[in-house]
Amino acid sequence: QVQLVESGGGSVQAGGSLRLSCAAFGYRYCIYDMKWYRQAPGKEREFVSGLDSAGTTSYADSVKGRFTISQDNAKNTLYLQMNSLKPEDTAMYYCKSDTCTRWGQGTQVTVSS
Repeated sequence: QVQLVESGGGSVQAGGSLRLSCAAFGYRYCIYDMKWYRQAPGKEREFVSGLDSAGTTSYADSVKGRFTISQDNAKNTLYLQMNSLKPEDTAMYYCKSDTCTRWGQGTQVTVSS
C-alpha cells in the first residue's frame, strides 16, 4: 500500500527554522515528481514547492529564498527546509506524489510573532 508520511512540523518563533520530511512507503518511485502544499485555516490549499524527476525545483513567490526542497532517493524521503519563518507561514503542510497520486496526512507548522 502506497503511503506518504510527513513529519517535522512544530511551533517556532518568527525567524526560526524547521525541516519537514515526507517519507514514501510502498512504491519507491512515488518519491519522484513531488510537491509540498499548505493550507491555513479558512484558506484554500496552496502550492509551496515542487521537485520533478529531472531535479527541477519550483517555489511559490511567498517562500522563494527562504524554503529549499530536496530529496534523498536512498531514503525515499522528500524534505522542505524552511528558514526565516514568518507568522503567515502557519499552516498544515502536505506532501503530494504526482507519480502515485497520493497525499500525506499533513504536519502542522505554527509560527508565532
